[in-house]
Amino acid sequence: MLNMIAKRLGLLVFVIFGVTLVTFFMSRVIPGDPASMIAGQRASEETLQSIRQQLGLDQPIWTQYFNYVGDLLQGDLGNSIRTQRPVVDDLLQFFPATLELAIAAFILAILIGIPLGVLAALKKNTFWDHVSRVFSISGVSIPVFFSGLIAILVFYGILGWLPSNGRIGTNVNPPSNITGFYIIDSILTLDIVALKSSLKHLLLPAIVLSFAQLAVITRQVRASMLEVMSQEYIRTAVANGIKGRLLIISYALRNALIPTVTVIGVAFGSLLGGAIVTETIFGWPGMGKFVVESIQFLDFPAIMGFTIFIGIGYMVINLIVDIIYLFLNPQLKQ
Repeated sequence: MLNMIAKRLGLLVFVIFGVTLVTFFMSRVIPGDPASMIAGQRASEETLQSIRQQLGLDQPIWTQYFNYVGDLLQGDLGNSIRTQRPVVDDLLQFFPATLELAIAAFILAILIGIPLGVLAALKKNTFWDHVSRVFSISGVSIPVFFSGLIAILVFYGILGWLPSNGRIGTNVNPPSNITGFYIIDSILTLDIVALKSSLKHLLLPAIVLSFAQLAVITRQVRASMLEVMSQEYIRTAVANGIKGRLLIISYALRNALIPTVTVIGVAFGSLLGGAIVTETIFGWPGMGKFVVESIQFLDFPAIMGFTIFIGIGYMVINLIVDIIYLFLNPQLKQ
């Protein structure tokens, strides 16, 4: 296991290099001039040239890239053109909100998707199987922006059960910043008012964000369970009197989760990226708003920093998936 972790960490260097290389050159070929965005359209050419020199945009593109990589090796992601702050500080400010939303959506997708997939497999071609199929097709085919608007219309506009935007109520003070996660910080500081408000604001965007991945997990669990239940060792276990929850959980589900773990790992990475649309719809103050505004402002350092964060996140998720594989199937250690 230690060798596998060491190899993956070594590959992380090449992944970051590839991500920075592709993103850097793609950001440079986008039409537009960051200097004009900073100084305004009516700025003189001398002013624009001075800003380009300050940003290093007057240098050859390869020189700009190697300078960026040199700073990156020292842990410096540069300064945001838009906020004039270190990109690391901006990411640390907005990323906890995105991660909290993604984790909540991920938990919902697992808690609902796995049991629903198991139920659909055990009740094959029955009412519950058909319901799960319709549910899965809807989750995959309905765009996030449409399901988000429908959710706001129903649960906020018609029923008035849940708020439509923000991370906490406007009349509620945020909890003391300890971890950056409002739910955890509210629990740690015993702030019940902030905890209730945070949960209410988190629930609706988390449900919308989890919908598509929940559908994928449901279908994968169903397919894996059907395949496992047809195996010879399952029939042998039944012949030996093993049945009920022991058969389903210890024998069938444990092996059915091996291919599902990959889907779950990719799902979490997709939640981080897909959170951008959800955050825009629900006014969630996370990476979505930060990235959209950075793209509009041609804030190259901020865009690069976000891309590197997501790339590292995917690598960490893949590493965790491989470790879970070893626990689910010890034969992979051989």
